[in-house]
Amino acid sequence: MILPPATLGMLGGGQLGRFFVSAAHEMGYKVWVLDPDPASPAGQLADRHLVAGYEDYAALDQLAAECAAVSTEFENVPAGTLDYLAKFIPVHPSAAAVAVCQNRIAEKTFLADNGLPHGPFAAIHSDEDVAAANAGLFPGVLKVARFGYDGKGQARVASREEALAAFHKFNREACVLEKLLPLDYEVSVVLARSESGAVRAFPTAENRHRHGILDVTIAPAHASACLADNAQHVAEQIAEKLGYIGTLGVEFFVTRGELVVNEMAPRPHNSGHHTLDACVISQYEQQVRALAGLPLGEARQHSAAVMVNLLGELWYEGGTHEGKYREPDWSVLHAVPGLRLHLYGKHHARPGRKMGHFTVIGDDPAAVLERALAARAAIGIHDE
Repeated sequence: MILPPATLGMLGGGQLGRFFVSAAHEMGYKVWVLDPDPASPAGQLADRHLVAGYEDYAALDQLAAECAAVSTEFENVPAGTLDYLAKFIPVHPSAAAVAVCQNRIAEKTFLADNGLPHGPFAAIHSDEDVAAANAGLFPGVLKVARFGYDGKGQARVASREEALAAFHKFNREACVLEKLLPLDYEVSVVLARSESGAVRAFPTAENRHRHGILDVTIAPAHASACLADNAQHVAEQIAEKLGYIGTLGVEFFVTRGELVVNEMAPRPHNSGHHTLDACVISQYEQQVRALAGLPLGEARQHSAAVMVNLLGELWYEGGTHEGKYREPDWSVLHAVPGLRLHLYGKHHARPGRKMGHFTVIGDDPAAVLERALAARAAIGIHDE
């Protein structure tokens, strides 16, 4: 076990890293953050912020010399960086696990090879791959294999011709072509797995998206107990087969009542923010515990919860860059019973950027959802 007051390292300075720093501090640890942004949210709270790139080996050497173990808060840290640090100190999750999750082709292939539920797909590396793709994949979605998130790097394609045009638009980067499946709704599971193989999964959550970005999470999900349990079982299988250590998020499509894995996130997940307020232990404390070799905590949810993302357009009148920049009127949220507001300390708001979230908790799931959606409208988020 790595015990306080040891120093832990975090690669990445976003809001997920910020919550990790807070959880680690509450448990008595110090935290160093490595992130190239001098104003990064996690760096603001860290005991030391190394303002450097993820392949700056002088900075990595400092991290390895001063930290007892290192984790990551986003999947696009180069696998080589994780491998390098692992020569000196424990790194969780491992480079091998992250490499699977950060490449859609590797991810889909992993699911197929392990008999886990996934939709039909084809790897696209060339124009010839588009031409050879099974006709049954259309209509489909073409996604870049690397660095796509929040709906970016994706295009719906109704035909082979549209797929080829989208492939060229993506500069012929490696892509995955996925069949467009009929969508009932989306759910996710956030879990933690320890080095001993112990797993603690939070209750399955239901997710609603807007413009390709998570908008609302309802926890527990409105799914049947059987489907929710199956989602947890599949997520646990994924963690086991990856040899995963840390906090993991798994997103699912529910299509015609059946689960299909959409994506895996080797880190805490946006849909797990509610665990800060609605669970015995948060996904971030679980990340600290797994990294430090401590026993995992109880992942029990004590209150119904609805989480709402707050994106940068709220800081502009009319929701666009043309509008006047101003701070939203947070008083309308603070007046809502059972609501907790979390702002991330990002130095500039832009449309689509995750600037914060709020979570409403309570005993009655229907009342919690009603209050959360009313607060969402009051702060200025409107369905189009």
